Amino acid sequence: MTTAWKLPGLAAAALIAGLAAAPAMAQEITLKLGHLANEDNPWHKASLKFGEELSALTDGRIAVEVYPNESLGKEIDLINGMQLGTVDMTITGESLQNWAPMAALLALPYAYGSIEHMDEVASGEIGKKIEAQIVERAQIRPITYFARGARELTSNRPIKSPDDLNGLKMRVPNVPLFVDVWKSLGAQPTPMAFSEVFTSLQNGTIDGQENPLALIRSANFNEVQKYVNLTDHVRSWIYLTISELTWAKLSAEDQAAVMEAAKRAQAYERELFEQSLADDRAWLEEHGMTFVEVDNAAFAAKAKEAVLANVSDEIRPIAEEIFGQ
Repeated sequence: MTTAWKLPGLAAAALIAGLAAAPAMAQEITLKLGHLANEDNPWHKASLKFGEELSALTDGRIAVEVYPNESLGKEIDLINGMQLGTVDMTITGESLQNWAPMAALLALPYAYGSIEHMDEVASGEIGKKIEAQIVERAQIRPITYFARGARELTSNRPIKSPDDLNGLKMRVPNVPLFVDVWKSLGAQPTPMAFSEVFTSLQNGTIDGQENPLALIRSANFNEVQKYVNLTDHVRSWIYLTISELTWAKLSAEDQAAVMEAAKRAQAYERELFEQSLADDRAWLEEHGMTFVEVDNAAFAAKAKEAVLANVSDEIRPIAEEIFGQ
């Protein structure tokens, strides 16, 4: 005998509505993505693109909230949060060497002779080894990478070869690798906070500095420097990453959607990146700076020993392999 249970009309309707809503509620996910760039930066725009694509691929089941300008926390804080499960995603690079030494390979001076070479390494076997170590030791997962503008040397005299440096007093970040490399090239590197650079150039405490074109432009260094010497001494990339704790909660289908959205975001970011390089150069030239072609091979050859001396024993063989390419 079959027993049929009957509920009052409103109660039955509520039960049916609740059962219908339950699966959808269980599938709704919001990922928090924090990063250090501002709203105009290609990384931020690519992060928004990632969110749009992921929402489309999952029929709106997964949303991405993007927090620029360190509004969700500073880079290291975000990494720590991802390891604890309080943050889902961030954009990070060589800072990961605090956990995974191979992350230092992302930004080795003079290791990558062109952006094509950098892409080949980042997307090839070496890149896969770097990513695997980051997953294992940092417990965050790179899902794609974005290019960063090459660092260039600015000065008030043209620099075409290492001989032209001839004791040039220049600001560098407080990174031993940078200090040693520029010393080996013949300059007089001076670690200094970025906030002090403009005034120091203005009053002659230093004669030059090095940064990507975007930062040279935003800092108005054109007002105190005449030349952009295309040293391209650091080409590097940075990862869009997701917490392993968050990744493990996603279904295989949603993981695939995350990877596809990341792929589309990377292509979008590269378009923005290339356009920004052209725009920044045009702006700096319009505002009085002269661009100087440099003997990059001579710089790389002279810097190589100092670079290799500053990397750990664990990654030196891979660094030598990259230089050999």
